[in-house]
Amino acid sequence: MKKIIVIFLLLTGISANSQSTENQFSINFLMPSAEYELALGENTSLDAILGLGFGYHYSDFTDESEFGVYPNLRAQYRWYYNFDKRIDKGKKVSENSGNYVAGILLLSSGEPIIGDMELRNDLSGFVGPAWGLQRVYGSNFKLNLNLGIGYGFNDNGDGYVSPLIDIQLGFKLGKDKS
Repeated sequence: MKKIIVIFLLLTGISANSQSTENQFSINFLMPSAEYELALGENTSLDAILGLGFGYHYSDFTDESEFGVYPNLRAQYRWYYNFDKRIDKGKKVSENSGNYVAGILLLSSGEPIIGDMELRNDLSGFVGPAWGLQRVYGSNFKLNLNLGIGYGFNDNGDGYVSPLIDIQLGFKLGKDKS
């Protein structure tokens, strides 16, 4: 684990010289959250979100469904790979409008704030890769989509393969620099 942290710090330190990505703060309203994206380098950023997540489960065995809204913390290391292509096509890249690949870490509470899907653990998590796209439009309206698959775990020691589908709609706060 220490080696991974050291490699991560070295990579982010090396790439922190030039900046195409931008620091930005936004509020998401689909599932309420606050988000801060910190520019680390020309095409890289660290995105942190504190907010709520949604869970749903249907059981064929009991013919019942459950849902829950849970507090969670998410962090992503993003590499935007198509800024040059977007610029060549005359498309916007300011405010980190582009496609990216990311490594994601998500931690979530086991007790729902809303809903009846009570988990048998106090903490659950997800770690894995994802593909995403982010767009910030002229009115600072922000769309972000993450799709991935990774390793899910909880504090009971259970581990499993889990999909990730994350859609965020909100507004970037602050002035538009484009």
